[in-house]
Amino acid sequence: MTKKFFFAVFTLLLAAAGIAPAQTLTTLKHQPPDGADVPFLLTDGTVLVQGYQGQDWWKLTPDINGSYVNGTWTQVASLASNYDPYAFASQTLADGRVLIEGGEYNFGQFSFTNLGAIYDPAANTWTPLNPPPGWDYIGDAPSTILPNGHFLIGRKFDTQMADLDPKTLQWTAVGVNGGKADWNAEEGWTLMPDGTVLTADVLDHPNSERYIPSQQIWVSDGSTIADLQGPPEVGCINYGGGQYCPPGEIGPAILRPDKTVFATGALHSGARAGHTSVYHPGSSPTDPGTWVAGPDFPNGDAAGDEYAVLLPNGKVLVEGNSSRLYEFDGTNLTPTLYSNGGSLIVLPTGEILVGGAEVYKSTGSYLQPWAPTILSYPTAPVRGQSYIVSGKLFNGWSQAASFGDEFETATNYPLVRITNNATGHVFYAKTHDHSYMGVQTGNVPTYTHFDVPANMETGASTLVVVTNGIPSLPVNVTVN
Repeated sequence: MTKKFFFAVFTLLLAAAGIAPAQTLTTLKHQPPDGADVPFLLTDGTVLVQGYQGQDWWKLTPDINGSYVNGTWTQVASLASNYDPYAFASQTLADGRVLIEGGEYNFGQFSFTNLGAIYDPAANTWTPLNPPPGWDYIGDAPSTILPNGHFLIGRKFDTQMADLDPKTLQWTAVGVNGGKADWNAEEGWTLMPDGTVLTADVLDHPNSERYIPSQQIWVSDGSTIADLQGPPEVGCINYGGGQYCPPGEIGPAILRPDKTVFATGALHSGARAGHTSVYHPGSSPTDPGTWVAGPDFPNGDAAGDEYAVLLPNGKVLVEGNSSRLYEFDGTNLTPTLYSNGGSLIVLPTGEILVGGAEVYKSTGSYLQPWAPTILSYPTAPVRGQSYIVSGKLFNGWSQAASFGDEFETATNYPLVRITNNATGHVFYAKTHDHSYMGVQTGNVPTYTHFDVPANMETGASTLVVVTNGIPSLPVNVTVN
């Protein structure tokens, strides 16, 4: 019996017995030259990461076969000489740029800086961004991209919020009389399918709230049942604006395809393990949802200030404080592999980039109804030209990424991947100016623009739209 035949028979026996192959964790062939802090999936399929020095930034490009494991790193533009942030608010904008705002640290010192910047991949430049008027201190603030593409940020030292129009770069104070119960400090925000924003309070734990952008109000969403807040890790901190007494930490929260949110916790005072809770939304934006306690982390682990992502198979992958990875399937929280720690982000291949150094691959796959659907596209695109592709579910089922509070790295936007039929080589066409930035759009058509790479191979090819690692069915195109 040959090894190939034996492996095939063994695989069939595993399938017949209902045993799935194990998850895998593969080390990148080329490691990030200066490590990798927070990552962002750019709309051309590359990954932008901040180096450990803070001001330096690097880009991971997959190889010609679409492999990130065999990808290569190149250095891109650095931040301005006065800005070396850690623990900032951040988002990838609908036009393809990346925004970072504030920082609990600047050059390694507590500063709660109000500096910010926007990275333009096309120009390879960072441009300074003015803070919201009157915001002297920002720090590790919660943020999200609203369905209309605006950037929403919360000031950690109170209940203030500001809305940035990415086209004009003008800030607008919002929710001024919105009735938030506690400060934004240490909280994470989860964008819901109805466009509202869910948060589990930290200072006012174990309560939860939801922001309704159309009315600029916060509504109570009841108790998380299981307390997700951890005790303060440090004492009060003196800074230029006064004294800040941290309320503790919390874990990431991820929206799942069934519209529930899996929220994780830090190690609560007196607890033996970190708790979790599952949120079920109400019937309308103004109706409160309900929470039920989820499974505790095993072996005394917790997820305070850790990363989580939505896997293409619908499970939530969470990194524990022990660097152990866990998968939540809606009922069970199952430990899988130990990583070297660090950030998590969903790649267009459906794999997860871990700490910029490893790639995690789960078992199982997505359900076909979860995949984007292409409705209109160019059949003979020309290299160097820009086009529109339209369809459904281009924004996925979730923002698919979360941290305890800062380091927002959502990926709920469409990418376009073109594969040459003759060579099998893979090319990503940069997408930009997406028509919508919400999630779970159902049958509502959306679209994006994409630029065909000038140097890609011509000829018969297939084109797919990918969101959160889930591809559409391929359509045939001829690249000219």
